[in-house]
Amino acid sequence: MAKVMISMPDDLLAAVDAAVARRSTSRSAFLAEAARLELRRPDPGAIAAAIERSEARFADAGPFDAADLIRAERDAHR
Repeated sequence: MAKVMISMPDDLLAAVDAAVARRSTSRSAFLAEAARLELRRPDPGAIAAAIERSEARFADAGPFDAADLIRAERDAHR
């Protein structure tokens, strides 16, 4: 397992140490889990790009009322 040396503000380290004590774990385990959780989060840039692509695809769709669409669909199946 690799070892790393990191720098962080004293107040952040104090908060990490307090969380470590409450959870009965180690700094290494706590920071490794924090890294895992952060790496699972979607990339905000990728999300923004996907939203832009979606907006571009539907740009010509025009306004609509969802209730009207649902009502028309229900009426079509009667």
